[in-house]
Amino acid sequence: MIFVTVGTQKFPFDRLLKKVDRLVKERVITEEVFIQAGTADYIPACCHYQAFYDRKQFGEMIEACDILITHGGAGTIIDAVKRRKKTIVVPRLAKYGEHVDDHQLELPLKLHEMNLVYTCRDEDVLPYALSVIGNHAFDTYRSNMETFIASVDEFLKAGAPTMIPGRFRT
Repeated sequence: MIFVTVGTQKFPFDRLLKKVDRLVKERVITEEVFIQAGTADYIPACCHYQAFYDRKQFGEMIEACDILITHGGAGTIIDAVKRRKKTIVVPRLAKYGEHVDDHQLELPLKLHEMNLVYTCRDEDVLPYALSVIGNHAFDTYRSNMETFIASVDEFLKAGAPTMIPGRFRT
């Protein structure tokens, strides 16, 4: 199953929805597709869709999908790579009125370089992305939080200074 999410922005992301719907109609996509359409003006004809999912349903959709196609929102992308989901990112772009600027390009392009997601700057690359993502071995996301916690733990075990108002003592 493919899950498509466009986030909760006030701007529609019809460009992505139209492309996915067309790919299903043309049988380029043969899997079942569920779309979280947000504030879209476009109504998908060939896919299951609803405007929004609550937090629990959204998590269940990401967990159930084989492939996630998403906008460039950091929260969704990080959630997907933590769950080791094959993720295709199509960032919203200002030139299409999908966002106020192109900040959704930065993180997806970096994560693409890190081999954690496949980023399509242009929705016309989506068929190619879908053809290669199935057999592609993405790297595993590694959180720096574990390293941070280990370093704090090591620091405390080594006798970290204790804070006293106005000065430190060891």
